[in-house]
Amino acid sequence: MPTIDLQIEIDAPIDICFDLARNIDFHIYSVRHTNEKAVSGIVTGLIIMGQEVTWQATHFGLVLSLTSEITAFDRPNY
Repeated sequence: MPTIDLQIEIDAPIDICFDLARNIDFHIYSVRHTNEKAVSGIVTGLIIMGQEVTWQATHFGLVLSLTSEITAFDRPNY
């Protein structure tokens, strides 16, 4: 199975990076060129333990949905 290893160095405190990674609005902004949107669950703000979000986007002409649930949470570690 192929593996993608992506590393990005960010000059910012870990807690700010952690909160941006769970910020629904920031994600929508960062992928605005794909028209991806949060369609159910938490659709704005910061997602927390026990919450879920369903994303919808069109890729390769197909409308795809993905639901993510936060099942472990220890800010700012994971």
